[in-house]
Amino acid sequence: MDFSPSSELGFHFVAFILLTRHRTAFPASGKKRETDYSDGDPLDVHKRLPSSAGEDRAVMLGFAMMGFSVLMFFLLGTTILKPFMLSIQREESTCTAIHTDIMDDWLDCAFTCGVHCHGQGKYPCLQVFVNLSHPGQKALLHYNEEAVQINPKCFYTPKCHQDRNDLLNSALDIKEFFDHKNGTPFSCFYSPASQSEDVILIKKYDQMAIFHCLFWPSLTLLGGALIVGMVRLTQHLSLLCEKYSTVVRDEVGGKVPYIEQHQFKLCIMRRSKGRAEKS
Repeated sequence: MDFSPSSELGFHFVAFILLTRHRTAFPASGKKRETDYSDGDPLDVHKRLPSSAGEDRAVMLGFAMMGFSVLMFFLLGTTILKPFMLSIQREESTCTAIHTDIMDDWLDCAFTCGVHCHGQGKYPCLQVFVNLSHPGQKALLHYNEEAVQINPKCFYTPKCHQDRNDLLNSALDIKEFFDHKNGTPFSCFYSPASQSEDVILIKKYDQMAIFHCLFWPSLTLLGGALIVGMVRLTQHLSLLCEKYSTVVRDEVGGKVPYIEQHQFKLCIMRRSKGRAEKS
């Protein structure tokens, strides 16, 4: 091989340019590695990845669902659960109508006819007496729990207004209904722990209503928490993946220049050895 001074000079010049290029290209990565590992924690490079608009909307939806479920718990708890817990626990039984009666003395009531208009009226008191099959005693039937609380002497309390004929016709229709059921058993509810003779025809809140009051708010709360948790988990996994990729990229970037520099040194040594043998 012919090693002229010009060829040797050109080779050394090319080797110098390549080594200089690698020395200026990779110290930045080395400095980055020093910055990354200066705290002893290689995972502090990216504290947080920017979240997308879809993730932000999903998190807002999750928190909105949780807030709505708390509001549902409050409203249903005050309007349904609390009255149910404070009410007398009743068991189902069978009743048979004995006789019905409309009291001669009408009861007083109050009504509103406008913003600043208030009036006084009267309504008929319908009494329905039944025979309770399970305890085997006579009892006074009421429409529901509210009817017992408003007026324990009457089957129900109608909406008060001035039309006495309409109130009387409503009471007569109910009386006729129970008169036709005379001797026919029907379902009713009584309190075995209470000594009162009050029996109700319809329970306002049963076990199924309480179940729905607890199930749907709980499901909404769980769904909102699950949405927020899944979004946070996805962001955390993305962050770990980004940090792992950064560490691997830095490690690979630190090994490449050393290998190339070693190859250049071997090439220079072979050229120098060949020149010595030539001379």
